Amino acid sequence: MTPESPDLEIRIIGDPVLRKRAADVTQFGPPLEELADQMYETMVDAVGIGLAAPQVGLSLRFLVVGIPAEDSEALKLMAFANPRIVESEGGCLMEEGCLSIPEIREEVERPERIRLQWQDLSGTPRDAWFEDIEARVIQHELDHLEGVLFVDRISPARKATLKRRLALIQQRGRL
Repeated sequence: MTPESPDLEIRIIGDPVLRKRAADVTQFGPPLEELADQMYETMVDAVGIGLAAPQVGLSLRFLVVGIPAEDSEALKLMAFANPRIVESEGGCLMEEGCLSIPEIREEVERPERIRLQWQDLSGTPRDAWFEDIEARVIQHELDHLEGVLFVDRISPARKATLKRRLALIQQRGRL
């Protein structure tokens, strides 16, 4: 389940894995813990706050999030296997960016609060509410598990104005 190399490479828009619905995680314990550690390291090195397995070429329903903890320089690290939103509340427009679409930031409307069900690294079922930035990042990363990119959630007119820039990013990603 884990890649052969500890160095994970972030996939860029245009990579087919980013447009596939990811498969369920079925192996838990040490292999998933190792993948989580590798993904955290990749995310932090790329100065991100969330990373989904498809973004590193693995079509798995798995994501990690690293949000700065309140009153600390430490990150609140979280890992989610097979996550799904079961309830949501409110709405909030906020600017988003993506490690798989460098240099593009756009405002996206998402629920402000979500109730998530998932499995932890050992496979234990979990259920909790998340709000604000945590909810935002989880929803963004969950989209990756469905083959959806944040630019798919902006207006068609705005997406049309970004078409050339997106094509250039995609071309550079293939080099």
